[in-house]
Amino acid sequence: MTPETALDITQWVVSEGLKGSSETEILTGFCQRLVGEGVPLMRANLSQPTLHPIIGGHNFIWWRDEEAAVEEDWQRSFSREGVKASRIPFSYMSSENLWRMRHRLGPDDPPSGFPLLERFRARGGTDYFALGTAFGEGRRLGPADRVLSSWLSDAAAGFDDHHIAVIEKLAQPLALTVKSASAHRIAHSVIATYLGADAGRRVLGGEILRGSGETIRAALWYCDLQGFTKIADTTPRDRLLAMLDDYFECMVTTVHEHGGQVLKFMGDGVLAIFQGDPVAESCDAALDAADRLLRRMAAVTARRAAESLPVTGFRVALHLGDVMYGNIGARDRLDFTVVGPAVNEVSRIEAMCRSLDQTLVISQAFAEAAGRSRERLVSLGRYALRGVRRPQELFTLFTEAEDEAPISPAA
Repeated sequence: MTPETALDITQWVVSEGLKGSSETEILTGFCQRLVGEGVPLMRANLSQPTLHPIIGGHNFIWWRDEEAAVEEDWQRSFSREGVKASRIPFSYMSSENLWRMRHRLGPDDPPSGFPLLERFRARGGTDYFALGTAFGEGRRLGPADRVLSSWLSDAAAGFDDHHIAVIEKLAQPLALTVKSASAHRIAHSVIATYLGADAGRRVLGGEILRGSGETIRAALWYCDLQGFTKIADTTPRDRLLAMLDDYFECMVTTVHEHGGQVLKFMGDGVLAIFQGDPVAESCDAALDAADRLLRRMAAVTARRAAESLPVTGFRVALHLGDVMYGNIGARDRLDFTVVGPAVNEVSRIEAMCRSLDQTLVISQAFAEAAGRSRERLVSLGRYALRGVRRPQELFTLFTEAEDEAPISPAA
């Protein structure tokens, strides 16, 4: 490969990064260009740790006999029963702080000590070369501090010195381009995790001016746990956090499955919105989610009780109203959330669950706007809410029990 050709490949890699091509697209094109220039490449893998609450990192794998590279993610708690991390090449390199590793895999070469490489040998691989490219301290995003790459040849003689030199030279612009793509991916995943998918999309789209936003009509969902203060006083921290994670996982999963958006956790409570057109669909989705949550939470509580873990109850309020959805806060600390009288009212409605002995309480505005769900509601009577000028009728949901009793904490 001539210096001019290497420069052409470098420029192509940079241009793909500027275009926003995915890591798999970049790796596919890169490897095809190397093969076209005579590098005897059979397989390549780019691997990078990432900043994500569940995913530990990404592998981008290319085989010459396959159409395109593919992505394989590994979990943050990655482990394989019976296989030590030290027997996985990249894990071994990280643990030993190695930035370069090579193993000949020809029929007369000794065993590598890595099961993966022996599988490559059986598939016809003859030479394995792995390389690490580190990022500077000031440009790391948590564990995403490096790109590890591996290159497998099936030529009888493996890679020659020129091939290795070419790979080492081009690995740096390739790693920089992958870092750019991964930084964009990390930004989206982190901001969606902490703000929610829609709010995160809006913020990354440029909606960051303090006081900016829009008025929307949405179904509001507010759910909190019962007796949490007392439980917190008597439960060790780790068990308490594990309990919150169990119950919050149930709440958030249910909201998301029904098209809602979790906006924030408030102590032991969750605020979410359901927004759709027509409004009746938002109400139907919110009520379906609440109905599903009642059963899921019962299952979580039963499982935890069977394991002698702390358990708690919960309450849900549903309301409908106009809210301002946007940026609220100080110049250097903003929150993308909803504000307005309806947000205060849904918390007042949730407070009525206790006095009415109900797990789910629904506002009059929500009931009047509900579509197909309207016939599933039963009136609890008319009540004055603290801080709300006019009394209103409150509702709950019929159970599927034969006696059609309203849902109560004992149900």
